[in-house]
Amino acid sequence: MRSHLLASLALLFGASFVVSAALGQPRLPSLGDRISGTVSLQEEYRMGQQFLAQIRRSAPTIPDALLNSYLENITYRLASRSELKDHRLSFVIIDSEELNAFAAPGGIIGVNTGLFLNAETEAEFSSVMAHEIAHVSQRHFARGVDEAQAGRIPYLATLLASVIVMATSDAQHGTAAITAAQGMAVSNQLRHSRSNEAEADRIGQNTMFNAGLDPAAMGTLFERLVALNRLGSRPPEFLLSHPLTESRVADARSRAMRYPSRAYSDGLEYRLMRARVVNHYAQDKRLLVADYERRADEPRNGIEEDEFTYALAVAYWENEQYALAQQTLARLLAKEPNRISYVATQAEILISQNEEGQAIPYLQRHLEINPDNHALTMTLADALIEARAYEAAARLLDAHTQDRPDDHHIWYQLAEVQGQAGNISQVHQARAEYFTLVGDFPAARSQLEYALRLEQNANASPTEQARLQQKIREIEQIMSELSG
Repeated sequence: MRSHLLASLALLFGASFVVSAALGQPRLPSLGDRISGTVSLQEEYRMGQQFLAQIRRSAPTIPDALLNSYLENITYRLASRSELKDHRLSFVIIDSEELNAFAAPGGIIGVNTGLFLNAETEAEFSSVMAHEIAHVSQRHFARGVDEAQAGRIPYLATLLASVIVMATSDAQHGTAAITAAQGMAVSNQLRHSRSNEAEADRIGQNTMFNAGLDPAAMGTLFERLVALNRLGSRPPEFLLSHPLTESRVADARSRAMRYPSRAYSDGLEYRLMRARVVNHYAQDKRLLVADYERRADEPRNGIEEDEFTYALAVAYWENEQYALAQQTLARLLAKEPNRISYVATQAEILISQNEEGQAIPYLQRHLEINPDNHALTMTLADALIEARAYEAAARLLDAHTQDRPDDHHIWYQLAEVQGQAGNISQVHQARAEYFTLVGDFPAARSQLEYALRLEQNANASPTEQARLQQKIREIEQIMSELSG
């Protein structure tokens, strides 16, 4: 039955099975847990990578380096205080205003940007992340295989499909075929069980408390989501996969009261990221600026004032009022000149003003303080590209792939920059990495074959040719496993 499940996954997702050897991942230690005999941790990891490739190919994802860095940082903060044994996590932010978050086998954590819109504080946002980490740490997906072996449905394959449907719920995102194929199984049978949801809530709140975040925020967010559900004609996608009942909300409230009393601080960085998302979805930037200006004199505490000031600066920037954007952001930089989100935003404003000459040394200085920082590196790459320093941008991005080899956004941009720099073989090699990460292995092999022919025609070193030939063999091995 287990081999049937794995075959179902391969069939469902097509050529998107990413093996750890091909991606240079370390071998996963055997932890000897009570269910690893059903589906091993390594199999779960492979399934998760397969799912992630499908999400990258099927859904519009957010490349914003500040947002992605925030999600990674807060989730690792929670994971370090959780029951999670394997901390190999992968993240994805889907560009959708729909409220949704999900976890998948093998440490895949995903959110829609709609979660930023609905969670008002860092603790509320973290409550969802802690809940999803608990699903992973308790291996709720693997537990479902027992149900499949008992003669029920192919649990993992259909559950992964349902997550894709939930993550890409808009019709234009191309999931109609998956929705039709899975039918009622997706709609009715493969939600997390009530016991799994209750367990994820309980363990998630423990994780929050251990990470220094207010566990009461879970109940607060739940109450808001219940109210949102009452107001709408259709429940948010998150509530379809994580049904909320009055007893579940009450349980979250009751558990929070049993933790020792503690003072909690609010997270400014979350509020800044939320402001970026709000601005991102504002269709009329001029009206948004006018609304912010109208509310400028409202009383606020310190963190609220910083959040508002940043939101106004971003609104000015996106409305192409660059001088006002810089003047507004300057108030925040005067208080915290080294906060990365402020520095990156200042550079973004400079780039938009065609002031790359100022942005480049500014970012380079801050990268000396924060070596290899993702947001600063990607913003510097943008500045170099705008300055037509394509070779320098390519070197920067190529080096950055060493730190983030599984970031498909970087490989996509690197391929573009290598083309602008005239490095055609490197274009094909970067594209091959991108196609591998989105699970399109035939395209990846073709790109590597193009690169190999170019290197052979240029009489490249035998070592370089052998390296490309080895990568082609690795891709063909993956394709062979899929077809088998």
